[in-house]
Amino acid sequence: MNTSARYIIVVLTLFISIHYIISFTHEGYGRATSFSNIASKFRPSSGVNTGDTYVLPDIIAPPHEPSLNDTLVLDRRANATFVILARNSDIQGTVRSVREIEDRFNRKYRYPYVLLNEEPFTDEFKKRVSVLTSAKMEFGVIPHDHWFQPDWIDEEKAKAGRDKMVEKNIIYGGSVSYRNMCRFNSGFFFRHPLMEKYRWYWRIEPDVHFHCDLTYDPFLFMEDKKKVYSFTITMYEYEATIPTLWGHAMKFAKEHPEYVAKDNALGFMSTDNGKTYNLCHFWSNFEIADMAFWRGPAYTAFFEYLDQQGGFYYERWGDAPVHSIAAALFASRDQIQFFDDIGYEHNPYTHCPKSKKVWEERRCSCDQQRSFDYDGYSCMSKWDKFIETR
Repeated sequence: MNTSARYIIVVLTLFISIHYIISFTHEGYGRATSFSNIASKFRPSSGVNTGDTYVLPDIIAPPHEPSLNDTLVLDRRANATFVILARNSDIQGTVRSVREIEDRFNRKYRYPYVLLNEEPFTDEFKKRVSVLTSAKMEFGVIPHDHWFQPDWIDEEKAKAGRDKMVEKNIIYGGSVSYRNMCRFNSGFFFRHPLMEKYRWYWRIEPDVHFHCDLTYDPFLFMEDKKKVYSFTITMYEYEATIPTLWGHAMKFAKEHPEYVAKDNALGFMSTDNGKTYNLCHFWSNFEIADMAFWRGPAYTAFFEYLDQQGGFYYERWGDAPVHSIAAALFASRDQIQFFDDIGYEHNPYTHCPKSKKVWEERRCSCDQQRSFDYDGYSCMSKWDKFIETR
């Protein structure tokens, strides 16, 4: 063997020895130079977990490190979105709400978000919220006429009404912006240009909590079961804020019997066929509903009639009783869904699933003993009784 050949053998032997020593002492080097890893570089992409990020064709990888439970559900989808009404000052509460709905549900489904504000969202707000999900997020400004008090409202009369509520210490009694919000949520959010392309929505507010894993798609549940409205909490309304609302609603129903559903839910709110109102309503800060219902002729005429009465500003009509009364009148009782298995909290009230099995399997963080369902201020027992009576 000549000298050149001997040198080549010595160099190769030395290189191989050093390679094996480093492979055993440096784990990262060992993985990077393994045969399986090198061979994988020559295989076609198949949408699998590579150990660092998910490689999914035509899908943007999430900005956070996926866990093994992040298996995406990529088959059938509803035409649906989350909708969040927030101000720039709500950034921390919005981050918490989005983080929780992502953890409990949307990391697997990636339904889009529409966030609406009376003024443009700041770049900081957009950045802080967008980083939480790979789902599509759109940020919109509410049109002036959809938000602010209309010019035809008698401001002197409206101010007198606000002043009386302040004297009585009624919550938000003196707030014009709260009234703007209630009117917007009652009749305009589903008309916003960013919402027009969707049929279903899930309303989320800043600083709410979702206490349980959601193991199915509630949008598809609503669609397949032909539901139009859903809730998790029902309670009594503050009568001093809506003294004339029920009377106007019943007047509209009497003048438009063609809109009233045959098997409606009026009996949940009144035991005398509408003569009196027990003040029960669905708490609308949680809603999963069909916007075709709000966009339809019955609700459109109903809202326009109520709006012309001025009660959003002369009194303090909330979107919760407005939506609830409309759902009770214009939808059948079977089209209204109570989601017992969705653990939800909006301070100061919490709904926690009643079933121990559901509570355990869905890893719920709420205290079943402190659920609001059968609190003295809850209308849940009335709903139970109404549903059981056919």
